[in-house]
Amino acid sequence: MTTSVVPLGAFATANEISSDYRIDFNEHIRPIFNAHCTACHGGVKQAGDVSFAYKDRVLPPEGWIVEPGDPDASVLIERVISDDPDTMMPPPDHGKRLSQDEVSKLRRWIEQGAPWSNHWAYEKAKPQPIPNVVQSDWCRDPLDHFVLAKLQDRSIAPSPEATPSRWLRRVSLDLTGLPPQPDDLDAFLSAVETEGDAAYEQEVDRLLGHSGFGERWASVWLDQIRYADSKGLGLDGRRNAWKYRDWVIDAFNRDLPYDEFTIAQIAGDLRPDATMEDLIATAAHRMTQTNEEGGTDDEEFRIAAVLDRVNTTWQAWQGVTFGCVQCHSHPYDPFEHDEYYQFAAFFNNTSDSDLGEEWPTLQVPIDPKDYDKATVLDRSIKELERSIWQRESVALNNNELWQPLLGIEASTNNQTRVDVKRNDDRDEFFTVGTVSGNTDITVEAPLAENFQRLTAIRLTAMPLEPESAVTDSEWGFVLAHWQVEMMVPGSEKPQELEFTRVIADEPHPFDDPARSLDAKSNRGFSAYTRIHYPRQAAFVLKEPVAVQPGSTIRVRLKHRINALGAFPLIIRRGHLSVSGDDRWAEMEADAKLRTDRAELARLKSERGKIRSTSLPVLAEREPHLARPTNVFIRGLFLTKDKEVSPGTPASLPPLDASGKADRLALAQWLVDESNPLTARVAVNRVWAQLFGVGIVATEEDFGSSGEPPTHPELLDYLSLRFENEHDWKFKSLIRELVLSSTYRQSSAYREDLADLDPNNRWLARGPKHRLDAETVRDQALALSGLLSPAMHGPPVHPPIPDGVWKPFEGGDKWSTPSTEDGDRYRRSIYTYTKRSIPFPMFAAFDAPSRELCTPRRLRSNTPLQALMMLNDATLVECATAFADRMQASAPETRDQLANGFRMATCRAASDAELDELVSLHTQIGSLSGVASVLLNLDEVLTK
Repeated sequence: MTTSVVPLGAFATANEISSDYRIDFNEHIRPIFNAHCTACHGGVKQAGDVSFAYKDRVLPPEGWIVEPGDPDASVLIERVISDDPDTMMPPPDHGKRLSQDEVSKLRRWIEQGAPWSNHWAYEKAKPQPIPNVVQSDWCRDPLDHFVLAKLQDRSIAPSPEATPSRWLRRVSLDLTGLPPQPDDLDAFLSAVETEGDAAYEQEVDRLLGHSGFGERWASVWLDQIRYADSKGLGLDGRRNAWKYRDWVIDAFNRDLPYDEFTIAQIAGDLRPDATMEDLIATAAHRMTQTNEEGGTDDEEFRIAAVLDRVNTTWQAWQGVTFGCVQCHSHPYDPFEHDEYYQFAAFFNNTSDSDLGEEWPTLQVPIDPKDYDKATVLDRSIKELERSIWQRESVALNNNELWQPLLGIEASTNNQTRVDVKRNDDRDEFFTVGTVSGNTDITVEAPLAENFQRLTAIRLTAMPLEPESAVTDSEWGFVLAHWQVEMMVPGSEKPQELEFTRVIADEPHPFDDPARSLDAKSNRGFSAYTRIHYPRQAAFVLKEPVAVQPGSTIRVRLKHRINALGAFPLIIRRGHLSVSGDDRWAEMEADAKLRTDRAELARLKSERGKIRSTSLPVLAEREPHLARPTNVFIRGLFLTKDKEVSPGTPASLPPLDASGKADRLALAQWLVDESNPLTARVAVNRVWAQLFGVGIVATEEDFGSSGEPPTHPELLDYLSLRFENEHDWKFKSLIRELVLSSTYRQSSAYREDLADLDPNNRWLARGPKHRLDAETVRDQALALSGLLSPAMHGPPVHPPIPDGVWKPFEGGDKWSTPSTEDGDRYRRSIYTYTKRSIPFPMFAAFDAPSRELCTPRRLRSNTPLQALMMLNDATLVECATAFADRMQASAPETRDQLANGFRMATCRAASDAELDELVSLHTQIGSLSGVASVLLNLDEVLTK
């Protein structure tokens, strides 16, 4: 017996359903559950322990409301057909009853065994056969067969092919974000005459090799990754991030495979032998917002940044609304609340912590030619720092070398109160109550009678509450200066001790701990700005000091740093130990260590000679300083629940269990062939850029609440080709799409499609929509001849209206270049992006503020856009320059207007159109006025 899937709405009553028809769970049943049931029985609320987001909470053995094969014995059917307001589902006050059609579908589904399917997006793409179509000669590419098959199912004919000139303008704007120049048009039309389809292929190859390709497509990715040149929130100060933007441009231009592109951004720093570009790429997840406003909690906004990385990763790479799982399990999709924090654990141990200094940062050479040299030097410096630290820290951690100071007394220089208590075998000092800024803590203690020689002192700085601080960190400390005196019996003047080295408990600290020995510095050994665990540093004396019986020492701990102007960073609890071991002096004299220290200084000096710029990047904390990750009750970071380890959702393929569960493993999981989402989301994004809307229209939501794909088989076909045949390379994917018959169709309006397909979802005509903000501006610059060809570098500041630029941070200046400076006319991707003050022209044309990940831009059509096109300073200058270009193109006005029209629209004007332009020019008497009209034509602002 043959069976088929019932189309939606195919039956009216149960009696009309043939037993031959098979119910499809995702097409027929899941929409019913989502529409009527999941509000009370979903991921957020699971009344009666029933959740229609999870199979095991509906079907046996754990589930109890469906008896597969027996609808009459199923509680689900009993409730949806009941007339009793106390038992019927949905309850009367929770929505309308299920229709007969919906009940029939549920009944038939149960009769057929209640087969449950994962949502289509969570199933791996399957190879798809190429559909057979009647007009096979229309198809240039296999993808055309998928499109034509859908059209034939609906008795819709495809549109005629666009003229070569219209196709050229379309593909030039799509691939480079720039219109074709007249010479390009002439050459292409000539090639079409002689070479036919080969001319199209050659033109696409030329455009894919154009440097503008990377500038156009990088902008799409920067929306995903929320790139900005400012920090957001509070002061929204400048962020030096342009080297990452340039890396993205170059990655697209050199066609870096998407799997490599992904791994570099998620975990480039964890790759073996990471290159300079690997490290630059990790700035993707340093585009999170930083709050420098006084009185804010660094830990709160550090956590906010971590969670933003989780949400952005899922939106940009997986197309899933995972962010709502922060507070509760997903309402519609099988993602548990705990799984959100398991995923967050991948990002929770990076070193950054909402610092105004943006640490950790990478010194990126200005000239990419220096990348290799800088990489070798940086690697050597890191390796040597770790090697030296490993040898020195052995003595720091060897408790047998240390003798705790007992009988201590502690005092401060201000209102900060400090007390002392015995804890096991040591005396600890600790602050009491509120602490003040600029606090000096003085600790005085006798040296033991049997202690005869002093070579080093160890400071242990602790959280005030060590046990709770592991989970809920406390404000840290910065030891601005360390000063020690010894009081010797019989001597009135204390002996000031001189130290030569500070050995801290991590190899690459934020600040050089040795700065604590410099009285002019306010930095040094620190836990900046939070402390989870006790921190230690050994202060090594320049020369061993003989200790006379009855001697005491006085240690002064000076603090001069306040976090955000409100939180004094002082040691709130700690203890001291002394050592008389010869190993400290031996380390100072050790020939190998001395040689390595000298080599380290030489390497740092050599690295300092390479002209560089600072870039915030990702770096992992040392394992012994790793933060735990806890589930937040209702998503609030102050209410922590159980501790969790890094992991991925159980409803998706598992993480590779053979290695460490870190960001590198996560990145590899994202691009593993078993991941059902990554390739689909990437292909859909490219499709949306070319055709105006994705195969899945909701680019941000591939889940159960998003729109289903119009062409699911085509999406699977292209996704598998992208992974396998194209090796994750965008250029070959894009080449295939723009050379297809589907893309080459005319975009002219068709009366017969007005009701059948007004939004062109079935692709019976070519793409037609308003250009994106950056392309609108760049096109005007290109047509005017003003566009600067310069690439890369710090952001630029084109003209903006007076009164717009009022930043909170006074030093953030908008310095507009003169009309003689090419930076005034750079491509839009280089414009300074400030989150709190969006560039006015971009905002008018729907560019996002980049505060959060923006999977797709929603196009609007407002009067502000017309006003911007007519009055924006840059566009007025473009109109003037375009008029000059038109005037220089021919001696006669009519010919000048004809040439201008052709440049703007990429086609020749009709006689009637040219007559209108001549009439307009006669009326206004200005060629620049006509140029402005040309730049404002719907045909010019539309692809």
